[in-house]
Amino acid sequence: MSTDAALRELLVRQLDHWLPGALHRSRRATLALGYAGDPGTAEAALRVVAEFADQLRGRRLTVLVLAGGGPDLPARLGPVEATLPADVAVHVVPGDPSRLPVALKAAGAAGAPLLTVADGADPAPAMLAAAVTGRPAELLLTAEAPTAFRAALTTAGFRLTAEAELVPADGSPARTVAFGTNLDNSLAAFKDALWEVDESVAVRYRDPAGAPLDLVPHPDPELLRRELLAELNRGGPRTVTELRRHTTLATAHRAADTVAALTDLLRTGTVRRDPVDGRLGGDVVISAATGR
Repeated sequence: MSTDAALRELLVRQLDHWLPGALHRSRRATLALGYAGDPGTAEAALRVVAEFADQLRGRRLTVLVLAGGGPDLPARLGPVEATLPADVAVHVVPGDPSRLPVALKAAGAAGAPLLTVADGADPAPAMLAAAVTGRPAELLLTAEAPTAFRAALTTAGFRLTAEAELVPADGSPARTVAFGTNLDNSLAAFKDALWEVDESVAVRYRDPAGAPLDLVPHPDPELLRRELLAELNRGGPRTVTELRRHTTLATAHRAADTVAALTDLLRTGTVRRDPVDGRLGGDVVISAATGR
């Protein structure tokens, strides 16, 4: 399924960002991979871990794999696990993502860097509460669309969230992917990863406003221009910094896309800026030309 390929790439790219930071912050960290269906992505995740063997010296990484993959799962992961350094402990736990709270507690994941992946999971309070015990904690959730994760993630304690819907070109069911963190750079890495997924996976994104977006390195800025103008009309003038944050949290776009969209709106006279000259820096105030 094309969404499986897209989600696999998202996880691999997020791991590339998360693992070095986790190993720098602490002498121990936990990666928890929970799957309601096929656990094939776990193999890709373990391969990423193997690439960081040198940085793992003197550290302890626990990898939990929860999946209903049957008794052959350990054998399936065995060849990849054999390439991992001794500092990595892999534990295969039968069951679906609902067992994450028990598995995380048994692994002693609280109080150290924790990245939890729950694919096809019900965002139950107990699971979210367990995932947020990491210091820092990050959570990647997926489910068949339509599913709204953001309110649950915020309530659980994830201050920064992002969400997008993956719509396959082949007509198979769409899936929602959401990310929760309290680190600005981790959220930025997730948004970057969304747009770095290989175009060959044949999916489109649908952002929280419901607009379809082609998966290309430089998406059409028209949808973002509309959303930024709508935000200015809703709430009045905003600084560029505030609009960048709105882009990150409320759309599928990246913060870096904001300035290009604002530049287009300024060129057409749709918005105004204060001051009127100079670089479009973070403290420049933007207002709708016909707004408040």
